[in-house]
This record gives sequence, C-alpha cells and structure tokens, in this order.
Amino acid sequence: MLCLASPAFSADLVDVAGRTVHLDLPAKRVIVGEARQVHVIAALKGEHTFDTIVGWRDDLLKKDPDSYAAYVEHFPAIEKLPRFGYVPSGDFDLETAITLKPDVITLNLEAAKVAKESGFEAKAQAANIQVIYLDFRLDPDKNTEKSIRILGQIFGGEEKANELISYRRAEIARVADRVAAAKDLKRPKVFIERAPGISGEDKCCRTFGPYNFGAMVDMAGGQSIADGIIKTTFGDLNPEQLVVSDPDQVIVTGSNWAAESDINKFVAVGRGADMAAARSRLKDLMTRVPFPELKAVKTGQVHAVWHQFYGAPYEFIPIQQFAKWFLPELFADLDPEKTFRDFHEKFLPVTYKPGYFVSLDKGSN
Repeated sequence: MLCLASPAFSADLVDVAGRTVHLDLPAKRVIVGEARQVHVIAALKGEHTFDTIVGWRDDLLKKDPDSYAAYVEHFPAIEKLPRFGYVPSGDFDLETAITLKPDVITLNLEAAKVAKESGFEAKAQAANIQVIYLDFRLDPDKNTEKSIRILGQIFGGEEKANELISYRRAEIARVADRVAAAKDLKRPKVFIERAPGISGEDKCCRTFGPYNFGAMVDMAGGQSIADGIIKTTFGDLNPEQLVVSDPDQVIVTGSNWAAESDINKFVAVGRGADMAAARSRLKDLMTRVPFPELKAVKTGQVHAVWHQFYGAPYEFIPIQQFAKWFLPELFADLDPEKTFRDFHEKFLPVTYKPGYFVSLDKGSN
C-alpha cells in the first residue's frame, strides 16, 4: 500500500490490465477517460472532486444526464471541462488531450485492446502521459476494489478509498450473509434484460452472464435463468429459452438515454426520475414477444433498475433492492433507499433524489 508521507512522490502502479505504470502521486492533471468514474472519484474527494480533472469523456452527459445535471448544479464550472469521445470508437481526440498536458488518462478495461493496437497507448506515452486501466463493469468481483484503490492513489484519497471499500463490503454482507444462513432457501428464477428499448429493433433478450448484474442477482438470493448458458459478461438468450424457463421475476435495466436512443422505449430510471412515466415504459416493454406469456408478467413481478449501477461500485444498492423483490419476508427490514441516501450523505458532494427503481406492482418499489 502506498502512503502519502509527502505532498507528492514517484511510484509504480499496477493497473487492472496488469501493466506497471510509473508516475508522480497524487497526479496533478487527470483526464477521466470514462466520466462515469466520477461516481467513484466523488466518493473519494467530495468537494475537491474536480480539483485535478482537466478533461473527461462525454459519456456522463450522454448516458446519465441526470447525474451529470447533479454535478453541474454543485460544480457549475465543469460545464466548461473539455469532453472527449470513446477510444474503441476512434472518437477520442488524443491530439487535443495532449495540449491539456495531463499526467494520466484513466480508461476502462474494455478500451485496452483498441488503445494498444491503434497506437493510442504509445502516442500517449510519447507525450509523457500515462494510461491507466480500471474496471467496474467486465469483472467487478475481481477488479472493483483494486480500481477504487488505484483512483485513491491517483487522486490522493487512499484513506477514503479504504473507507469506501469497507462500507461497500459491509452493505453487500447485509444481504449475502443472510442469504447464506437461510435454511431451505427457495431462489426465484430471474431474467434480467440489459438496456431494452434503447436502440435498433425493439426485441428481446440481451442479458448478463455470471458477472455484473448477473452476479448481483445471485448475491441477492435469485437464480438467473442465464446461469450456465451465457458465460461472458453480456450475451443474448433465445426468446424460446425465456418461455421455457418462465422466470418468477423479470428485471430490465434502464437510464435516461434520450441523447442517444433511436427508438426511445427505454425505462428512464435514475436520479429524480418520473416514476409514472417509467412505470408506463416498463409496462409497454412487457408487451413484446414473448413477455405476455411469462408468469412474472402475469403476476406483476416486473421491475426496472438503474443501468448505471453496472459501472460503479454502488452495486450494494441493487443487491439490497433485488433481495427485497426476491425474498420480501427475509428482507422485510431492509431499506435500500435509506442505504443510498445515507451513502450520499456520508460520501458524496451531491444531494440524493430517489428514482433508481420502479416496479409494475406498485407495492413493491
């Protein structure tokens, strides 16, 4: 573990791609190559979140504008922060980034292959810019805590990083320990659909494998119907498989994707979401083939969860909410909304607003 014995010092970091990176810590100028990493940085730095950020990707504005608005409200100057595109899409303007003279650019792990093969890494290195890979999405169980610690080192928030890790572990354990101790636990069958209604043909059934939301379903006491079928982080189930499995619960992920959706049928849950509008969208999604045939739809056990939980170490919130949906008697005393409100008050500079979940059964959310 690194220790800040002086205001700045040189050190080697090993990122989640296994690369050893040498830089001065804490970094003085940072480009955040995925703006949604601000959900972590803000928990580490609070009112000083943007002190050393000189640019960021445009994804928070496009994929989570409600959170973006919260941070702009609290930090108005960030509206003028230079914004960058996505490295794997070839939209990241490295030449402009170089003019900002950053010490480091943080990228998500899924960008690593393209960044290396396109020469992005080499060009950044030639300009004395270190590229560091983080991962809160592809394999969170393996990489989340390491990524939090790396951001703590980059931003000079190691103590707060350890505090965040401990808090997260404890809140997950509130569910996992009780599930593990339950005798004769009957796990409901669950289908969780990834981002329906955002683009292309309005069809089923993209889901999660044993990682990310798939792992959250398991930790919360459910059994994903994709278990043993989808082996990667994401994958597509055959609609016939959905009918055969006939899940007890259906969950879709949603966010405010108005800036980039071409069909606008997504469920816009998130900070301050309109619950009536979200419930209406969720109801409409359940008219697609083959959902009307499913037991979960017929019994109203249909829910939506904020999609952006899948890329931030806030997954203890959906785990707690899933547990209440799956095993309401076992978790009658659990209040995920109170947990998230308390987390905001303890760690974040922005205020809490509800809206991160919605259900067709009005009594269950």
